[in-house]
Amino acid sequence: MEKKKPDVDVIEKVLDACYKANPDALFVMSLMHQYEERGSLSKKQLQGLFEKAKKVRDLPPNLLATLEARILKMPTRNKALPDLEKVKAAPFTKDAHAGALINDILTRYPQHKRVLFLKSRYDNNEVLSPSEVSELEKFGKILLK
Repeated sequence: MEKKKPDVDVIEKVLDACYKANPDALFVMSLMHQYEERGSLSKKQLQGLFEKAKKVRDLPPNLLATLEARILKMPTRNKALPDLEKVKAAPFTKDAHAGALINDILTRYPQHKRVLFLKSRYDNNEVLSPSEVSELEKFGKILLK
């Protein structure tokens, strides 16, 4: 089913007016090419086009207003890094109880594979989960009687 009134393509009209005002502008030419290829422009590109279009004298103000409204409707995507002050984690402290259990078990059973694995994680300053600490305590109760 065809539309009775196809939508007015404001962006194309603004691009054409900017091109007619300055045919040597590479920025406008690249935007025209990209708009023909993809059918859309990013918010930053539209903002750049809007700034160029404001300088064109014979461009109707209703096209500028429509273009500005389209830009304002588009979502703003922030790719900024989070503030490092806020993300800064608390300094890591090793669990002395877990370290003592690991050393006690390994002095008696130096080949215990699970405890050796937990010791390597402990030595690499990785946080041992509560289940791993309870597992160490269980090993301590069973093996260090």
